Amino acid sequence: MVAKGDKINTDFTLKVVRGGEEQEVQFSELLDKPAVVSVYMKNNTGSCDKQNKSLAEHAPVFAEKGYNLIALSKDSCGSHKKYADKLGISYILASDPEHAFSSATDSIVEKKMYGKTYQGPSRSAFVIDTDGTVLGVIEKLKPADHAAELIGLIDSL
Repeated sequence: MVAKGDKINTDFTLKVVRGGEEQEVQFSELLDKPAVVSVYMKNNTGSCDKQNKSLAEHAPVFAEKGYNLIALSKDSCGSHKKYADKLGISYILASDPEHAFSSATDSIVEKKMYGKTYQGPSRSAFVIDTDGTVLGVIEKLKPADHAAELIGLIDSL
Protein backbone atom coordinates (compact mmCIF):
# COMPACT_ATOMS: atom_id res chain seq x y z
CA MET A 1 0.00 0.00 0.00
CA VAL A 2 1.20 3.52 -0.74
CA ALA A 3 2.44 5.58 2.17
CA LYS A 4 2.54 9.25 3.06
CA GLY A 5 4.84 11.04 0.63
CA ASP A 6 4.42 8.55 -2.23
CA LYS A 7 3.19 9.89 -5.55
CA ILE A 8 0.54 7.88 -7.38
CA ASN A 9 -0.19 7.60 -11.09
CA THR A 10 -3.32 9.72 -11.67
CA ASP A 11 -3.60 8.91 -15.38
CA PHE A 12 -6.61 6.58 -15.34
CA THR A 13 -10.30 7.00 -16.12
CA LEU A 14 -13.26 6.66 -13.77
CA LYS A 15 -16.97 7.13 -14.19
CA VAL A 16 -18.36 9.40 -11.50
CA VAL A 17 -21.64 10.79 -10.27
CA ARG A 18 -21.18 14.45 -9.44
CA GLY A 19 -24.10 16.76 -8.81
CA GLY A 20 -26.48 14.00 -9.89
CA GLU A 21 -24.83 13.71 -13.31
CA GLU A 22 -22.77 10.81 -14.66
CA GLN A 23 -19.40 11.79 -16.15
CA GLU A 24 -16.28 10.03 -17.34
CA VAL A 25 -13.15 11.74 -16.02
CA GLN A 26 -9.43 11.29 -15.65
CA PHE A 27 -8.68 10.83 -11.96
CA SER A 28 -6.29 13.78 -12.20
CA GLU A 29 -9.31 16.01 -13.04
CA LEU A 30 -10.72 15.27 -9.57
CA LEU A 31 -7.55 16.74 -8.04
CA ASP A 32 -8.32 20.39 -8.79
CA LYS A 33 -7.83 20.71 -5.01
CA PRO A 34 -6.64 18.12 -2.49
CA ALA A 35 -8.96 15.13 -2.28
CA VAL A 36 -10.10 12.58 0.25
CA VAL A 37 -10.79 9.22 -1.41
CA SER A 38 -12.75 6.73 0.68
CA VAL A 39 -12.86 3.19 -0.72
CA TYR A 40 -15.84 0.99 0.14
CA MET A 41 -17.08 -2.32 -1.20
CA LYS A 42 -20.72 -2.06 -2.24
CA ASN A 43 -23.75 0.22 -2.06
CA ASN A 44 -26.58 -0.82 0.26
CA THR A 45 -24.56 -3.01 2.61
CA GLY A 46 -24.30 -2.52 6.37
CA SER A 47 -20.74 -1.31 6.93
CA CYS A 48 -20.60 0.60 3.66
CA ASP A 49 -23.82 2.41 4.50
CA LYS A 50 -22.35 3.42 7.88
CA GLN A 51 -19.20 4.63 6.17
CA ASN A 52 -21.12 6.77 3.66
CA LYS A 53 -23.66 8.06 6.18
CA SER A 54 -20.76 9.33 8.26
CA LEU A 55 -19.25 11.05 5.21
CA ALA A 56 -22.61 12.50 4.08
CA GLU A 57 -23.24 13.98 7.50
CA HIS A 58 -19.84 15.70 7.54
CA ALA A 59 -19.43 16.51 3.82
CA PRO A 60 -19.66 20.29 4.41
CA VAL A 61 -16.67 20.10 6.79
CA PHE A 62 -14.46 18.64 4.04
CA ALA A 63 -15.57 21.37 1.64
CA GLU A 64 -14.84 24.08 4.25
CA LYS A 65 -11.36 22.62 4.72
CA GLY A 66 -10.76 22.81 0.95
CA TYR A 67 -10.98 19.11 0.02
CA ASN A 68 -12.88 17.24 -2.66
CA LEU A 69 -14.64 14.27 -1.09
CA ILE A 70 -14.81 11.12 -3.22
CA ALA A 71 -16.24 7.73 -2.25
CA LEU A 72 -15.28 4.92 -4.58
CA SER A 73 -16.64 1.41 -5.14
CA LYS A 74 -17.15 -1.05 -8.00
CA ASP A 75 -20.87 -0.17 -8.24
CA SER A 76 -22.21 1.34 -11.46
CA CYS A 77 -23.06 5.01 -11.77
CA GLY A 78 -26.74 4.03 -12.05
CA SER A 79 -26.48 2.36 -8.65
CA HIS A 80 -24.56 5.36 -7.30
CA LYS A 81 -27.32 7.78 -8.36
CA LYS A 82 -29.93 5.80 -6.44
CA TYR A 83 -27.56 5.43 -3.49
CA ALA A 84 -26.86 9.18 -3.39
CA ASP A 85 -30.59 9.91 -3.34
CA LYS A 86 -31.19 7.34 -0.62
CA LEU A 87 -28.44 8.61 1.71
CA GLY A 88 -28.46 12.31 0.80
CA ILE A 89 -24.93 12.16 -0.62
CA SER A 90 -23.68 15.44 -2.09
CA TYR A 91 -20.06 14.42 -2.72
CA ILE A 92 -18.60 12.53 -5.68
CA LEU A 93 -19.32 8.81 -6.01
CA ALA A 94 -16.87 7.04 -8.31
CA SER A 95 -17.39 3.76 -10.14
CA ASP A 96 -14.23 1.67 -10.37
CA PRO A 97 -15.12 -1.90 -11.40
CA GLU A 98 -11.61 -2.51 -12.76
CA HIS A 99 -9.95 -1.37 -9.50
CA ALA A 100 -7.83 1.27 -11.25
CA PHE A 101 -7.60 3.42 -8.11
CA SER A 102 -6.69 0.47 -5.89
CA SER A 103 -4.02 -0.54 -8.39
CA ALA A 104 -2.62 3.01 -8.38
CA THR A 105 -2.48 3.02 -4.57
CA ASP A 106 -1.25 -0.59 -4.31
CA SER A 107 -4.22 -1.34 -2.03
CA ILE A 108 -5.52 -4.59 -3.51
CA VAL A 109 -5.52 -7.21 -0.79
CA GLU A 110 -6.42 -10.86 -0.34
CA LYS A 111 -9.95 -11.36 0.98
CA LYS A 112 -12.01 -14.33 2.04
CA MET A 113 -15.75 -14.83 1.86
CA TYR A 114 -17.74 -18.03 2.19
CA GLY A 115 -14.53 -20.06 2.14
CA LYS A 116 -13.30 -18.53 -1.11
CA THR A 117 -10.18 -16.43 -1.44
CA TYR A 118 -10.01 -13.54 -3.91
CA GLN A 119 -8.28 -10.21 -4.53
CA GLY A 120 -10.09 -6.92 -3.99
CA PRO A 121 -9.64 -3.34 -2.83
CA SER A 122 -9.01 -2.70 0.85
CA ARG A 123 -11.53 -0.63 2.81
CA SER A 124 -9.22 2.32 3.25
CA ALA A 125 -9.00 6.07 2.75
CA PHE A 126 -6.42 8.34 1.18
CA VAL A 127 -5.74 12.07 1.31
CA ILE A 128 -4.14 13.04 -2.00
CA ASP A 129 -2.68 16.40 -3.05
CA THR A 130 -3.29 18.01 -6.43
CA ASP A 131 -0.10 16.52 -7.90
CA GLY A 132 -0.92 12.95 -6.81
CA THR A 133 1.22 13.00 -3.66
CA VAL A 134 -0.28 10.96 -0.83
CA LEU A 135 -0.66 13.20 2.22
CA GLY A 136 -2.11 10.53 4.48
CA VAL A 137 -3.62 7.03 4.59
CA ILE A 138 -6.09 5.25 6.84
CA GLU A 139 -5.52 1.55 6.14
CA LYS A 140 -8.28 0.04 8.27
CA LEU A 141 -11.05 2.52 8.75
CA LYS A 142 -13.93 2.44 11.21
CA PRO A 143 -17.13 2.78 9.13
CA ALA A 144 -19.34 4.49 11.72
CA ASP A 145 -16.63 7.00 12.74
CA HIS A 146 -15.06 7.39 9.32
CA ALA A 147 -15.59 11.13 8.85
CA ALA A 148 -14.14 11.89 12.30
CA GLU A 149 -11.08 9.75 11.47
CA LEU A 150 -10.55 11.64 8.21
CA ILE A 151 -11.08 15.06 9.75
CA GLY A 152 -8.53 14.18 12.45
CA LEU A 153 -6.08 13.07 9.77
CA ILE A 154 -6.57 16.28 7.76
CA ASP A 155 -6.18 18.42 10.88
CA SER A 156 -2.87 16.67 11.66
CA LEU A 157 -1.37 17.46 8.24
